[in-house]
Order: sequence, then C-alpha cells, then structure tokens
Amino acid sequence: MLSTVICDWIALQGGLPSDDQIHEWLDSIRDRLALVAGKRELTKRQFASTLIALVVRGEELLALQIGDSALVARKAGRWEAICWPENGEFASTTYFVTDDPEPRLLIIRRAAGDYDAFAAFSDGIESIALHHANREPHARFFDPMIKPIDQATQRGRLAALSAALGRYLDGPAICDRTDDDKTLVLVSRG
Repeated sequence: MLSTVICDWIALQGGLPSDDQIHEWLDSIRDRLALVAGKRELTKRQFASTLIALVVRGEELLALQIGDSALVARKAGRWEAICWPENGEFASTTYFVTDDPEPRLLIIRRAAGDYDAFAAFSDGIESIALHHANREPHARFFDPMIKPIDQATQRGRLAALSAALGRYLDGPAICDRTDDDKTLVLVSRG
C-alpha cells in the first residue's frame, strides 16, 4: 500500500511527499491494520512489522524506517548507512509500525540522490552486513553482492540472481551465523 500511494503522489504532485503526508499515510496503514485485526479477532500487535522504504526520484532520495531493518547506499564506490537499525530498550526488541499509541520511532531521511546502489535488509543479516563499532556497512559484504546487479543488462527483478541470492542466504555460511529472518533487497542505478 505505501509504495502505491507514494508512486501515485509523485505522479500527481511531481515531487516527493512532505513529512506530514508520510505521517498521514502511516496513520492510514495503522488504521487498516487495526480494522483487519478486528475482523479476524486478533490484536494489532499480531500484525507487528518493521518498515524500510526508499524512494529515489532524479537526484532526490527519501528513506523511511521504523525498527531494526537497515538501508545502505553506495556513492563514489564507498558504502554508507542511510538508515541504521533501531533496536528497542532491551535485547531482541525493536519498534514496530503497530506500536501504540503511535510508532515510537519513525525516521525520515532526505538526501541528494547521487548514490548509485542501495541495499535494504532485515536484522537477520545485520551482524554480517554492518560494522557496529564504526557504524558503517561492510564493503566486503556489499561489493560482491551488488557486482552482478551492476553488470546486469536486464532491468527490474532479476529472477536468476534473486534465486541465487536466496540460496546463499539460506546456506550454511549465513545460517550458521544467524537464526533470524534474512531479507536483502539490492538495487543498482548502473
């Protein structure tokens, strides 16, 4: 839903949405989740999810984050964190879209869009993708991941590369280091 409303907004308005507009959309998403939870006789908390979103329009970048997912980007061959994972007060906790009375931590980042590659990922690969002491991405992880995408001649979802990435993330090299969810989305503007 969020991706659709952002795309529609850009098509109609010709620019990126304001922070207030983003908050309105988030409230609408939360209302819809509450409605679905009520119809199913469940709690909204049972639909808990984090959020990571990236919109690049020309030279503008908009990133949204709630929770422990992360977003990194490459500029001039160097990876940097756009959204760092936000954990809760205690170990293995985080913030969710469904937190009451509202999400405790919505991060909105705007920047010049002079990045040429992006990686959004869940907390399951955070320990191998990020160097926490320096608060920076591990280039040795992202460089080989993005290389086949940089070199691809196709646009859009690359099915064979996606399948290979899925096998790698489900393989012992990764699973021996984490038992959490392992989602990784890679994008190249090359």
